[in-house]
Amino acid sequence: MTDLAQRKCKPCEGGVEPLAPDAARTLLAALDDAWSLSDDGRSIFREFHFPGYGRTMAFVNAVAWIATVEGHHPDLRVGYSKCVVDYTTHAIGGLSDNDFICAAKIDRLLADA
Repeated sequence: MTDLAQRKCKPCEGGVEPLAPDAARTLLAALDDAWSLSDDGRSIFREFHFPGYGRTMAFVNAVAWIATVEGHHPDLRVGYSKCVVDYTTHAIGGLSDNDFICAAKIDRLLADA
């Protein structure tokens, strides 16, 4: 499989089916083990922990940059020392390659930090 972090997101405006559960699990296996598939199979999520607010916000800003460059935006839940990143492709009501590409870019970001 091509390294997900090297790929670019493709615009998705609907009209395609979300990834099948088996395809989602295969792509999930290419990510850090901390990523999880939601119970309904429509999203992936990961909780990140940091030593304080400044580091948390630096991470949030880096994720926002990835989202802007890729044109694919996660839902974020931000607290003092943690952030939960939740990816789904709203236009199709489920997962697409874009969700896994962006998650892989976040994994790479942390590996490079």
